[in-house]
Amino acid sequence: MASKDTDGKEPRTGKGSEKQDDKDSKAQRELGILGLHGDMRLASVIINGYSLELRDRESDGFVGDVASGTAFRHMLDAWRKLVTSMSGKDPFGSKATRDFSKKQLDKLADKNDDAAHALEQAAEDYALQLAGVVQRFMKQPTWRDVERVILGGGFHQSEFGSRAIGRVRDILKADKTPVELHTLHHHADEGGLIGWVHLAPPALLQSYDAILAVDIGGTNVRCGIVQTHLHRAPDMSLAEVVRREKWTHKDDSPRRDELVEGIAERLEDLIAHAEKKKIALAPYIGVACPGLIVEDGSIAGGTQNLPGNWESTRFHLPRDLCERLPTIGHGRTQVCLHNDAVVQGLSQLPFTQDVRRWAVLTVGTGLGNASYTNRSPVADK
Repeated sequence: MASKDTDGKEPRTGKGSEKQDDKDSKAQRELGILGLHGDMRLASVIINGYSLELRDRESDGFVGDVASGTAFRHMLDAWRKLVTSMSGKDPFGSKATRDFSKKQLDKLADKNDDAAHALEQAAEDYALQLAGVVQRFMKQPTWRDVERVILGGGFHQSEFGSRAIGRVRDILKADKTPVELHTLHHHADEGGLIGWVHLAPPALLQSYDAILAVDIGGTNVRCGIVQTHLHRAPDMSLAEVVRREKWTHKDDSPRRDELVEGIAERLEDLIAHAEKKKIALAPYIGVACPGLIVEDGSIAGGTQNLPGNWESTRFHLPRDLCERLPTIGHGRTQVCLHNDAVVQGLSQLPFTQDVRRWAVLTVGTGLGNASYTNRSPVADK
C-alpha cells in the first residue's frame, strides 16, 4: 500500500543508530539540505499519515480514484454521451470534455439546457463518490476521530464544484457521519505554497521576510514567494503569496529533467523579483510534490501523474534543484521536500485550532490526502 503514516514506525536506538544519524546529517549538509524531508512531527502538529490508498474491490483500483478531478471529467463525459444519444445532438459541441476549463463549465452550468443537465447529474454522481471516500477513510487508523475534513484543490472554486461539495455535506449529514466538511481558506494555487511556512525552521523565518515555495502537480507547477508576516501574526495566519508563477506543464509535455529545469528558471525569476523589491528572502526552498517522501529526499512511490521516473535511485529532486539555482543572499540555497497534500493541508493550520484531529483531501489530477493531530490544546468552539 503506497501510504505513509506514523503508526508502527520503529525508532532508532543504540550506538549503531547514532552513527547512522551522524552519517544522515552529514549527507544532508553535503546536499545543501536543511532538516529532514517528509518530516511527520512538527512543533505544533503531528502528521498522522498521507497518500493513504485503499483498494476498491469492484474496480480493482483505489478508492480515491473515483473522487479525483479526472474522475469527475469521466462522469461528465458519460452523461454527455447519454444526453447526446437521447437528443441526437451533442450539447457541448465538438470540444472534448477534458478540454473545457472550469470557467467554461460554469457558464454552461448556468444555462437551462441539456449541457447544464449533464453537469448537474455528473456533480451528483461525483458527490456520492466523494462522500463515500470520506466515509471509507474515516474508518482507517490514521483518520480515526477526525472531526473536520478540508477540501483543497481547485474543484470547489468552480460553481459546479461548489454545488457538488454542498451535496457532499448533505449526504454526510443524512448518513450521520460525524465530521465537518470545510473548504481551503486560501486559493488553491496558493495553499500548497503557504503551507511551507509551517515546515520551514522557525529560527530561519525569524531572520527573513519570505521563503520560496514550489507546488508540483500532475497538470500545473506553481512557484511563489511566500511572505510570512511572522512579527504581525506569530501563528502565520497572515502569511501570503506576494508573487506567483503558474506553469501548465502538461500542455508542453516536458521530460522529467525539462520539468525540473523549468521550475529552476521560474525560481530564478522569483529570486530576481525579491531582490528588486528588497524582500529579504531566506536561502530556503520548500518543494511539494505527489508521492511518498523519504527522509533523504528521494521519492518512494505515487508519482505516476508526473513525467518520467521520479522514483529512480539516480534522481534526487532537492539536489538537482540546488545544482541549478544561484545562491540566495549570503547563505547556501537549501531545498526541502514534502508531499503536496500534506503541505496544502498545513496552510490551514492556523484555522483548525478549534479541533484536535483533522484531515485534508485535495481534488486535482488525482486525489491527495493527509491527516493531522494538533499538539496545542483545543480552543473553545
